[in-house]
This record gives sequence, structure tokens and C-alpha cells, in this order.
Amino acid sequence: RGDDGASGAGGASADKAPSRAERQAAADAATRKRKAALDGATRALARAKHARAPSDSAGVTTARMRDKKLKGEVTRQEKQFAQAARQAALVERWLLPSQAGGVEAEGMEQTWRFKQQDLRAAVDAASARKAFDLALPDGPYRVDLTRSGRYALLAGGGGGGHVALMDWSRHHALCELTLREKVHDACFLHNERFFACAQRKYTYIYDSRGIEVHCLEKHAGATRLSFLPHHYLLASTGRKGLLTYQDTTCGEIVAQHRTKSGACGVLGLNPWNQVAMLGHQNGTVSLWTPNMPAAVAKVLCHRGNVLACAADPHGRYLVTAGIDCQVAVWDLRTYGKLHAYRTPTPATALE
Repeated sequence: RGDDGASGAGGASADKAPSRAERQAAADAATRKRKAALDGATRALARAKHARAPSDSAGVTTARMRDKKLKGEVTRQEKQFAQAARQAALVERWLLPSQAGGVEAEGMEQTWRFKQQDLRAAVDAASARKAFDLALPDGPYRVDLTRSGRYALLAGGGGGGHVALMDWSRHHALCELTLREKVHDACFLHNERFFACAQRKYTYIYDSRGIEVHCLEKHAGATRLSFLPHHYLLASTGRKGLLTYQDTTCGEIVAQHRTKSGACGVLGLNPWNQVAMLGHQNGTVSLWTPNMPAAVAKVLCHRGNVLACAADPHGRYLVTAGIDCQVAVWDLRTYGKLHAYRTPTPATALE
């Protein structure tokens, strides 16, 4: 009986005290559990960081987060986001004035009588350095600027076909070409690295070094070019009376509309909605889009050939110039004439 009692006591003590292997297994299980919880918190933090939309002013809610470490990290990042937004708003308020600069005349003065020398003497030194004189004696030129306004593209020079790409802010010419044939128009593509030239027969694309990259035979006879920066479309019109849209990313012709108004020498873009504006010889201005086979609207603007047209940045007003020495302002919402001015000679360019 004594032996049985001793063995029974030893069995009870063995059941209460776990072995070394069991203790190690329990420790490993606890370690894995803590690691899994930490990984879950890290993944949740990453989801909360990347799922937050930039326009979500409320941010990420932390009311239902049980992990204190995760909750504190998210709260700290939300404070950083709010502080960055406030700083960006202050910088925009300081550096981007709500009103654009202008010239005001005093008394009997007229703004059209102001000369560049007078303006250069009235502005600061940084702005005065941007004024320069560029002599182009070989005939009329077409000028195009990049969206940033830093680079300028000049095309013209009569029958010699002079094309120049320059960084006008530094007064530095990047490339200069003499194509030995008439260049009707030129425009930048998505940036200053590529530009298109409407030459005597075809339209060509060059890079910033002046090397010919492509020949666009579908734009034959083009006299005016324009580029739609938000759609990556090159638009052209010319002697054949065709409005051609070509995708510059893949080279496919997206649309080709027949205007049925004869040769066209005026092509403008509405900056607000990228609608093409064509000026015709019968005094009308037609509005076109790539997905419509016919003109969206036609406005009888002048009694003769339309020489130039342009729209304001908000797409509300249209300014046209005709061979009848008239410059008219139109409301694009009602297509009604607002103002009309007479010039000594016909205006040939509007911007």
C-alpha cells in the first residue's frame, strides 16, 4: 500500500508540473501569436496609410481600432497629413495670387501707347531680364510655346523654311533648321522634346535636336497644326479642307472630317474643352470634335475671310478677326456678338 500511495503522489505531482518540452512548445506558440498579431497590425497600418484618399478631409477613423500602437501611429500620420495640407494652402495663397497682373493707365493715358522700355523700367529686375528683342527679317513667323511657357518654337522665314527651338528665358537656342521649303506652321507635341512642322507637301515630326523622326503622309497639304495635350491628338487642316486627328501615342488616325467649306487657313483650340475652331473663307467659324462627323456649331462672324480666332481660358468667349478689318467678341454660350472693334489693318493673329 505504501508503494501504491507513493506512486499515486508522484503521478499527481507529474501532472501539475509540465515538462521542459511542453514549456518550450508553449513559449513557441506564444511567440508565434505575438508575431501574427504584430504582422496583422503592420498590414492594417499599411492599408490605412494607402487607402486614404487625397480628397478625404475626414481622414481615417480610429474609433474602432483596438490596437493602441496602431491607433497612435494612424493618429500621428493624420496630424502630419493635415499639417501638410495647411502648409500647401498657405504656399498657394502666397505664391499664386487670385488676380492676374495688369497695366493701368492714369488720366488721359492709353495702354496701347505704352512701350516695352516703359514697362521694363517699371517692373522688378527679374521681370526686366525677361524682355528681349528678336529680329526676324525673313518674313512672317508662326510662334508656339510649351505649356510651361519656357520654350518657344519659331517657324517661317519665307521659302527658306527656317525653324528654331529656343529656351527664351535663358536666351539660348536649342536647335535651328533650314528646311529649304516653305513651312506653314509648327507646334509642340506633349513637351519640348518633339514638335511638328507643316511643310510644303507633308507634315514632319522632329525631336529637340532637329532630327526628323516621322513623316505624316495623312496630313498632306496641311497649313495649320494644333496639339490637344489632354488627348495626345495632333490636329491639322489645310488646302484640302480636311480636319485630321492623329493619335501621337500609336500613330493611328482617329478621325478625318471633311469641312465642305473649301481651303481652311485658321485652326484654334478652346482651352477649356479642346474643341477645334476653324475659320473659313465664307466668314464662318465652325466648331469640331473628334467624335462628331459634322460641325457642332457654325457662327457667321465676318463678311469675308476669317483670318484668326481664339477662345479665353474658361471657354466662354470667342474672339475672331476677319479681312473686313473687324475684331469681334462672341459669347460661346449663346453665340451672340458682344463687342466689335475696327482695326486700321486686318488682324492676322490672336492669342
